[in-house]
Amino acid sequence: MSWQPAPESLGQLAAYLKDSLSGFDKNARKQAELMLKQAKNSPDFNNYLAYLFSSPQPPEGLRCSEQEYHLVRSAAGIMLKNNVKSDWKSIPDASMQLIKLAVPMCLQDKNSQIRNFAGNIATEIIRRGGLLSWPELLPQLLDIISNANGQSTNEAQEGAMSAIAKICEDNFRQLMKELNGQRPLNYVLPQLIAATKSQLPKVRTGALAAINVFTPRESQAMLNSIDDLLQHLFILASDTNTDVRRQVCRAFVHLVETRPDKLQPHIGGLVDYIITQQKSEDEELACEAAEFWLAVGEHDNLWQALQPYIQKIIPVLLECMVYSGEDIALLGGLSDDEEEEDREEDIKPAFAKKALTRTANGEALSADQSKNGNAYDKLGDMDEDLEEGEVEEYDDGDDANPDEKWTLRKCSAAALDVFARDFRGAVFEAIFPYLSQNLKHDEWPQREASVLALGAVAEGCMDVVQPHLPELVPYLISLLNDPEPVVRQITCWTLGRYSAWAANLTEPEQKERYFVPMMDGILQKMLDKNKKVQEAGASAFANLEEKAGKQLEPYCRPIVQQFVRCFGKYKDRNMYILYDCVQTLAERLGSFLAAPELTNELMPALIQRYNQIPDESRELFPLLECLSYIALALGDAFTPYAAPIFMRCVNIIHTNLEQSLASTSNPAVDQPDKDFLVTSLDLLSAIIQALDGSKSAQLVGGSTQPFFELLSFCMEDPTDEVRQSAYALLGDCARFVFPQLQPYLPTIVPILLKQLDLDNILDEDIDGGFGVVNNACWSVGEIAMQHGKGMTPWLSELLQRSVEIVSNPRVPKGLTENAAIALGRLGLDNSDQLASALPTFAEEFLAAMQDVESSDEKATAFKGFSMIVGQNPQAMEKVLMDFFTTIARYRSDNVRSPLKEELHNVFQNVFNVYKQIIPQFNDFIGQMQARDQQALKNSYSV
Repeated sequence: MSWQPAPESLGQLAAYLKDSLSGFDKNARKQAELMLKQAKNSPDFNNYLAYLFSSPQPPEGLRCSEQEYHLVRSAAGIMLKNNVKSDWKSIPDASMQLIKLAVPMCLQDKNSQIRNFAGNIATEIIRRGGLLSWPELLPQLLDIISNANGQSTNEAQEGAMSAIAKICEDNFRQLMKELNGQRPLNYVLPQLIAATKSQLPKVRTGALAAINVFTPRESQAMLNSIDDLLQHLFILASDTNTDVRRQVCRAFVHLVETRPDKLQPHIGGLVDYIITQQKSEDEELACEAAEFWLAVGEHDNLWQALQPYIQKIIPVLLECMVYSGEDIALLGGLSDDEEEEDREEDIKPAFAKKALTRTANGEALSADQSKNGNAYDKLGDMDEDLEEGEVEEYDDGDDANPDEKWTLRKCSAAALDVFARDFRGAVFEAIFPYLSQNLKHDEWPQREASVLALGAVAEGCMDVVQPHLPELVPYLISLLNDPEPVVRQITCWTLGRYSAWAANLTEPEQKERYFVPMMDGILQKMLDKNKKVQEAGASAFANLEEKAGKQLEPYCRPIVQQFVRCFGKYKDRNMYILYDCVQTLAERLGSFLAAPELTNELMPALIQRYNQIPDESRELFPLLECLSYIALALGDAFTPYAAPIFMRCVNIIHTNLEQSLASTSNPAVDQPDKDFLVTSLDLLSAIIQALDGSKSAQLVGGSTQPFFELLSFCMEDPTDEVRQSAYALLGDCARFVFPQLQPYLPTIVPILLKQLDLDNILDEDIDGGFGVVNNACWSVGEIAMQHGKGMTPWLSELLQRSVEIVSNPRVPKGLTENAAIALGRLGLDNSDQLASALPTFAEEFLAAMQDVESSDEKATAFKGFSMIVGQNPQAMEKVLMDFFTTIARYRSDNVRSPLKEELHNVFQNVFNVYKQIIPQFNDFIGQMQARDQQALKNSYSV
């Protein structure tokens, strides 16, 4: 390096770096972090970091032990990576060249952690600057891996492969895209496949890990190399290294989706191989192998190829569903812990559910449909590829608790579930001997596994299990009192899976015999002395609520009373699932819950908890979501509780927006959690919908903060979910409190128009923005219904944006429907102004509305569209037959009067106009199908 550090500055920096990773002296660590923050202002800061990071021995004059110097280099590597990430554009070229010199040197370091840090820096440079910012890197790394000159050490090969694997994972899109007429992956992939022949297990593993980034993604490179890859995979399948075999299993899992045609001829051998790996003592390898059954079982075509092997596979799954000896030691004889406070780390971080999407019929749908716990839910991929030296914010699995992580047992149970749905009766026949032998086993792990198996096949094998349920269900109910908490826990889940059968029994005697004891048994377990059983009971009861629905009405009071007891008893963790139980009850029973004897018991308990939760607690997310459903169920009966909740939501939004503004101008201020905005906006929507219009208007008008000013800020928030909820609230304000909204439309509508620009989202790889545009379109329709002629100033741009949406094939169906409804509603009071543009959207409007169910929203849209047609009937020439057919088949059963009569009259007017325009009108109608002709004759003067 031509640049040289000043020894004194180097020594000071090394001391700060060492202290910044100190786990013993908190004050020294804080002081070091402060000094490093100041040091960042020096233009040579990254030069010093690169110098220390790439120096394997302490520079002359630097006194520290080998262990201390390793801390210095580690801290330097971490800071370099973070600086590249945050300051990419401001790092001088000279400093970047020094960093690029340091990285290859460190990739060959003796210490694996230093090699990992170097890989992290390399992938961050590529991520920020693109492959062309360091074009020589990939060839250089691949040369080291292949040891082309015979001089690469083992450490260098391993370090280079680790870096390549990281680059592939973090920058796969760049490698797959065309760059200067070529796709880098076409060059890289064959080299990676060749690297799987390396003598070094870590290189083979890393090569497969990098290849596995691309096996689930279709590319020309994979198409060209698939046969070569398969040949190598079959050789590596017998590799002595378990990490290599784990990657082999992962590759087969990915290829199920992308190249099932290549796997099908080998399915017999693959079945034997996967079974062998699933029996491995290495848990990770066994679990990776078991994923293969899930992948094949869920593949539309390939699953049938497993039919001949079911009797071979099922026993292995059942064997793997029994808790291991280590798990049994952890779980067996769990104590009654209902009085113990939850540790902070036991409480999973809460997130707001996906923002509500408004459908063309005005309904609010959430992308989060799963309400209930699952005995084998995959707990996400939060632990995947955490970079060494970086600390994960939270962990989704407790290694000390087998219930808290994705395991071979859960994966096997999930695979059994999938096979049950694929092969149905054949799977139950395969497990029946096992159930007969183990359901009443003296050893609890065998009992527990058999109950899990019975629950796993519930969905797929219901027809063949059903004759056995009159005997099985009472036994399962008895297991709710099993001395082993783990058995009680899994029994709750399994009963929840069969709750639909019990709920749908029609004979009163059978209902009393099976459904009532099942419901009561699960309900009682919500107050078990073990907190995990409480959680399982609450989760199962939410499942039962979902299946039973209105049939719970006769039992609603004892259910509510038990919920109230739970509010008094539960610790923090189980509160989350309790909110879900209450929310599901409100969703399924609706206005029935507004009965005073129910409201007067439930609401005080809920409000008491609500008052205990501070504004900054993440528990507010599920609580506010629950209150949203409660408000909609109670309707105007929610009035006594509405005002303080409404004002608190407004204040939370105000505080969050202020904090967001402060963090923009001052990096020292943390960005606020936007989930607080999402849940508060959704609850405001629910309250405005629930209350009588005058009461909602009073709440909006009496807001302590400028309500619509806050809403407009949320409509421009950078977070998709916030904007999505904001536009849902805007539409609800248009429907229920329009006089309060109207004065703010000159400010709000221009913001809305910007959101309707598809160019803002179509170029992105994700489609989360479509939900925002969807709700924005829906709110346009609601505003148009109220504002009528007042839409004139924005009509031209609204028309342009809406036509762009309904005409674009990349737009999701729901958004197209909402845009079409907005177009139709704009025509209600502006038909004369929209008439000239009719040819640009008539065909798309009719196509979009085809599958929209009958509703007032659809009726108003067709009324407006027909009024536009009346102003420019000649424009319908190409699609007139489609329009007449649509009218003939239009069903207005769910449309309220007088709208139903108005729509009929508008349709009649359309026919009257065309009778005058088309000389042989009856001959034209005669071209329609006989049933459509008859429908028109019955309803209209045709």
